[in-house]
Amino acid sequence: MHIQVENVVKDYKINSKEQGLKGSVKGLFTREKKIVRAVDNISFSIEEGECVGFIGENGAGKTTTIKMLSGLIYPSQGSIEVFNYKPADRKKEFKKQISLVMGNKSQLWWDLSAFESFDLQRVLYDIPKADFKKRLDRLAETLNVTALIEKPVRSLSLGERMKMELIVSLLYNPRVLILDEPTIGLDLNSQKNIRKFLREFNQENKTTVIMTSHYLEDIETVCDRLLFIQKGKLIHDGTKDEIIERFSQDARIYVRYKNNIAITDLPKGVTSIKPKDEGFELHINKEEYNNVIRTLLNLGDIDKLDIGGMSLEHVVEKIYGGE
Repeated sequence: MHIQVENVVKDYKINSKEQGLKGSVKGLFTREKKIVRAVDNISFSIEEGECVGFIGENGAGKTTTIKMLSGLIYPSQGSIEVFNYKPADRKKEFKKQISLVMGNKSQLWWDLSAFESFDLQRVLYDIPKADFKKRLDRLAETLNVTALIEKPVRSLSLGERMKMELIVSLLYNPRVLILDEPTIGLDLNSQKNIRKFLREFNQENKTTVIMTSHYLEDIETVCDRLLFIQKGKLIHDGTKDEIIERFSQDARIYVRYKNNIAITDLPKGVTSIKPKDEGFELHINKEEYNNVIRTLLNLGDIDKLDIGGMSLEHVVEKIYGGE
């Protein structure tokens, strides 16, 4: 098994004090410790070459999990193995197998050119010069930044810097690429380009990709499999369609009439309706599917009818809202 996580728990000890002035004064002399559980008994395995996305609210335990996978922090209970290594041991052979990119952290030297940071990576990871040049040329060309690698990092835009972060993380050809919010703060075009690159890189190199992102389009575009974490627990492991099927009792219908008929009364079984592209999009309860379709057909001549499942975004919003 490529990556194996079994019954992992991560607890943090934090200082706790009573409220008010009395509590503040008391806290100067005695401090009580409180245990906060960030990850609660999760288990999963990942095969080589998979693209896996972690989704969940802020504080759900996603970043804590990937930090344990990369060895930055260790589990309080349970076991993690990556290529038969324990990540928390941080052995040199293990570190050469993985790469971690965090959208709010930088591996690049701010006042140096990107190339100088790349060259430092070459030395640190003992990359042969011929391999280094070949990989750098290929990555820079694919990400369309060949003309920028000699510029100081501080002069690059956020999107350009993120591309350089990807390059410096892939120069030594890691078997696992771990990404934490890789498109945070980027414009739509930069997000799209990085998603496309990651998808193609995974398919061409069979590099395992593990990603967290609050932009669900990142996850949907890049990842085939989703791990849904809520309050530290793994509540679902499967494809996007499997998550939608499990957590949503709704379906989506788009209807447009030839004579611009307006739907004034909400048909039975319809949970919401809104105008869209000269027609209407309806969210319906699956159990009332036949009744809703019959009602829509009786309203007039239909120009277009499209039926499908709910979007991942809609389902995730319902779960976040406690529905």
